[in-house]
Amino acid sequence: MASAPSSTTSAARTPRTSERVHLPDTARDLVKILVAGPFGVGKTTLIDSVSEIRPLHTEERLSEASAAVDDLAGVREKSTTTVAIDFGRLSLPGGVVLYLFGTPGQERFRALWDDIAYGALGALVLVDSRRIDASFDVLGLVEESGLPYAVAFNEFPDAPRHHGEERLRRALDLEAGTPMVTCDARDANSSIDALLALVDHLIARDPVEAP
Repeated sequence: MASAPSSTTSAARTPRTSERVHLPDTARDLVKILVAGPFGVGKTTLIDSVSEIRPLHTEERLSEASAAVDDLAGVREKSTTTVAIDFGRLSLPGGVVLYLFGTPGQERFRALWDDIAYGALGALVLVDSRRIDASFDVLGLVEESGLPYAVAFNEFPDAPRHHGEERLRRALDLEAGTPMVTCDARDANSSIDALLALVDHLIARDPVEAP
């Protein structure tokens, strides 16, 4: 399984200056990408690490009222959750600009899925190897929508490191051609590598429609 550079400490936030607010003059292809995955997998963190503009977050604090519907198994330290979308922007060489839309990971936000997914070219699905079964519902939504996607295992500090690529692929029931990489969502370079794996996949599938 391909591995992106990872960091054992939180990556420094990329400086966001007023010059980065506007699209670069070289922008040619504007591409909508979903960043999907279960609750607490690191979607907000990934978008925050790569966005060249100040990201839009719609996070609220978890409350006692949500305890019955938000499964905190494996993410007990999490105190907030995305309730609509996260949004960020990343410019790539060649005039390609990715608009990144992070989707809520809980079943109760399923009604938002069709609206958020509309017009997307593909999806990067983040997976936590400590709780692989939590990703099944999101993968089902992505596949039902017909979106091509890549899978990125977010490397949490206490996550097991030696699953084996074929074992993980079978556990997620992935097709042989679906890209599968590892990344550290806190690290900008690692997260960009995961997004590039998706972009390469889109180009290989349909070089006419892809950026």
